[in-house]
Amino acid sequence: MGMPIITPGEGKRCQAISDIITSVALEQTALSHILNAEGEKIQKIVAVADNVDDMLEVNKSVESMVNTITKLEFILHNKLELFKDCICTECL
Repeated sequence: MGMPIITPGEGKRCQAISDIITSVALEQTALSHILNAEGEKIQKIVAVADNVDDMLEVNKSVESMVNTITKLEFILHNKLELFKDCICTECL
């Protein structure tokens, strides 16, 4: 998947809001890819690990990543909350 291209709008408020919502969606897509990679990491270590210490180390790493992503999701949620009651009549 290539990098999406976001072109600057014409300066209208509704375009700016739309751009922010689009950026949140793109960030969430990126975070889902990271979570998927973390899942694959767990599957791999379960398949090849020969001791519990290796599995625990990977588990700690994955847990840290999931905690970080949870914090980022909270920030993205707050971004979207800013516009939940926003009505842009100029773009209708």
